Amino acid sequence: MILQKKIIKLLNVKSKIVPKIEINNPISGGQDSTLTGKLCQITIEQLRKEKKDQSYQFIALRLPYGIQKDEEDCKKVIDFINPDKIFTINIKKSVLSSELSLNIAGIKISDHVKGNEKARERMKVQYSVASMQNGIVVGTGNAAEIITDINLISQLNKRQGRLLLKELNCPENLYLKTPTADLEDNNPQKPDEFALGIQYNIIDSYLEGKKISKLDKKFIEKLYLNTQHKRNTINIG
Repeated sequence: MILQKKIIKLLNVKSKIVPKIEINNPISGGQDSTLTGKLCQITIEQLRKEKKDQSYQFIALRLPYGIQKDEEDCKKVIDFINPDKIFTINIKKSVLSSELSLNIAGIKISDHVKGNEKARERMKVQYSVASMQNGIVVGTGNAAEIITDINLISQLNKRQGRLLLKELNCPENLYLKTPTADLEDNNPQKPDEFALGIQYNIIDSYLEGKKISKLDKKFIEKLYLNTQHKRNTINIG
């Protein structure tokens, strides 16, 4: 089996989707926090109805680092998802405290590493809230990202995610917005594609089994192979 087919099978990505069906199948994941959040809220509302139990709830976490550059978009996302409960926890002091501790120890971190500190702090907070609320943490990654990342839940690529958001009547500017993790202080709103080195549209085509250039195919498969260790289960004993 050629590597492309192996990756597609592993991630269970469909070459084509029917948005209405996928919306009613939240296990397939979502494109990003906007889509994942909306699918979670829909699922929770269905559970409350089916189980006749009002204790089910979806909690949305806003974890800004200071004041986000896309603050207005964040507010629009919350309005679109309309979660049962919202917690806003600013991670800036925690990240700066960690950076200071490292500096005292003689370790000066780069802007890129500081971005990783932000991501880890957000994950830590998510699990703390989930533990205290007797809940679970839902990942927000997509199939295009799972080639280069870890702990993601989606079987949809970016393009398919946009189709679902459109079907859900999400404001167009939110699902057409340039993807960014916004982790670097010196490069706010830095596009993910710039950091990745390839366009999501090309990765999407690869995952859908479409033909792309040999150079792009080689680049994608190199990313996949270089991050294989992140997807391997570690067995102890």
